[in-house]
Amino acid sequence: MVSKKSRTEVRENKHRRMRNNLSGTATKPRLAVFRSNNHMYAQIIDDTVGNTLVAASTLDKDVKAACEKTNNVDAAAQVGTAIAKKALEKGITTVVFDRGGFLYAGKVKALAEAAREAGLEF
Repeated sequence: MVSKKSRTEVRENKHRRMRNNLSGTATKPRLAVFRSNNHMYAQIIDDTVGNTLVAASTLDKDVKAACEKTNNVDAAAQVGTAIAKKALEKGITTVVFDRGGFLYAGKVKALAEAAREAGLEF
């Protein structure tokens, strides 16, 4: 009988493999994206010290007020613009994009494109 791995397990393995090649520094931190069934989360992380510099999610009041649902493409785009604005306020202009093992499509793509349009470079 063939045993199949769960989607979460497959995604975590992909993310582990990706993280071998991705690392955020003080000059070019890592923009990490996580997508759950109900919400989107984005963090800008300096991996040399292990600090989260900036974070945004659909749980934030300003993002939640701007969109009617928290688990669609529009909400992901709102998180992308919010994270970019917070990063630019802290003086962060370039980042390394870490899609977290998710496919670069749909919500993850919307978040990345919105962050680019708001001024982040990656």
